[in-house]
Amino acid sequence: QVQLVESGGGLVQAGGSLRLSCAASGRTFSRYAMGWFRQAPEKEREFVAAISWNGASTYHAHSVTGRFTISRDDAKNIVYLQMNSLKPEDTAVYYCAGHGRLWSGISYRTDEYAYWGQGTQVTVSS
Repeated sequence: QVQLVESGGGLVQAGGSLRLSCAASGRTFSRYAMGWFRQAPEKEREFVAAISWNGASTYHAHSVTGRFTISRDDAKNIVYLQMNSLKPEDTAVYYCAGHGRLWSGISYRTDEYAYWGQGTQVTVSS
């Protein structure tokens, strides 16, 4: 079992930066691929970025490529999402998620993630 708690959200002006953190509990954290998703008001949850269980592979949605970077620190049980050059359309609740299968590769599919945090609000003003 993995429990996840996000932090680092807030209000920022367009062009600014934020770093989201996802603190995980559970001894098996390092065996799971992790992902970040977001959900804007009245929209479906969408994939943002994912990282494989060993950190060797990452994948970012086209809309954030070149601006956002996912990383993990298994010694601290934390997954990060560095967000630069933020735009108003990045405004959403951001969720950290753990893949449902051990030793998995990266995935953009919401239904493959079994563990979810409560979310952290990111608001980008124009």
